[in-house]
Amino acid sequence: MFKEIVILCGVIVLVQSNSVFVGHVYDQTGLVRKVYDKMVESTGIPLIKREEEIYYEYPAGDQKIKGIAIKDLTDSKAQASITRGGLGFGFVNIKLKSERGSGYKYLIEIFA
Repeated sequence: MFKEIVILCGVIVLVQSNSVFVGHVYDQTGLVRKVYDKMVESTGIPLIKREEEIYYEYPAGDQKIKGIAIKDLTDSKAQASITRGGLGFGFVNIKLKSERGSGYKYLIEIFA
């Protein structure tokens, strides 16, 4: 039994990715809907870190962001973070940062 647990923990560590999920990204009642969907990709340059900032502002002033999903599609060592706004705000600023010499590929989805 102990052997299976150790193997399972090893598999979980191997498939770790740097995706970010905040708030309600899925709702069966239909109260949350996707308002933004974008694929962001950057290729690696040797010895260089790639950085990109994505800014989204909801056009209707009374609606607020209820969920953000930043999915790492390549299981890279890149980092995604929300630097401004986000849940409860009408805007969000997302920063993507790669490891030195590698690229990234993310799918960004915003729900309101």
